[in-house]
Amino acid sequence: MEAKKGANRKRRTPQNGESQTKKKRKHEEVDGKSKSSSSFLDKMRARLSGGHFRMINEKLYTCTGSEALSYFEEDPALFNVYHAGYQEQMLHWPQQPVNIIIKWLKDHSPSLIVADFGCGDARLARNVKNKVFSFDLVSSDPSVIVCDMSNTPLESSSIDVAVFCLSLMGTNFSNYLQEAHRVLKPCGWLLIAEVKSRFDPTNGGADPNRFSKAICKLGFTLESKDFSNKMFILLYFKKKEKQNSKVKEIDWPELKPCLYKRR
Repeated sequence: MEAKKGANRKRRTPQNGESQTKKKRKHEEVDGKSKSSSSFLDKMRARLSGGHFRMINEKLYTCTGSEALSYFEEDPALFNVYHAGYQEQMLHWPQQPVNIIIKWLKDHSPSLIVADFGCGDARLARNVKNKVFSFDLVSSDPSVIVCDMSNTPLESSSIDVAVFCLSLMGTNFSNYLQEAHRVLKPCGWLLIAEVKSRFDPTNGGADPNRFSKAICKLGFTLESKDFSNKMFILLYFKKKEKQNSKVKEIDWPELKPCLYKRR
């Protein structure tokens, strides 16, 4: 009897082992499906977020600044969606234009007062010793002044440097530049960084020389330009010390919208 019981126990052991193996496999299959499902949902969320970013981005390039301000006032959460998508796009750029502008400011006097038009996350203000007035359409950061960039609360001739870093987005971008001209002191600097494709005449972009001439007619001189980067261009202007009281009507070129393709 004892021998039979022992034999029975021996026969049952592999059955129990097989059962545990099956359970382990089932657990692994369930866990694998769970991970696969999670990965799929993450991809879907990324696609939805990317789709929202492209929609908002197109809206900003094809409306006026006042319309964009109203758009975000109706739903401020859209601004967070836009900037999350913007930051994701910037990860693909080998160099950030804001870093070049930060370096430019660090190479000049920290006493220069700066106006950052379309500041985004106010990275410029956080990385320089200068006094920086940061402007954008929406922000949860109390240091950022929310306004239409064509109508800031700055006094005339109160700023040393005006910065537009990838922010000439509205169809009335010329109004932003006119506002920069108003607030800049004589001999003040105007720094513009823009997506290179917007200034490619062979592909629907504006002629960069025509764009520069329009800004010069506004009352600036072109000090230098940098087209060496593959993703963006840099233009450095200075406000003329003596302004022409009779400014002729300026023929502004149309800037090509920077629209992102679906991935």
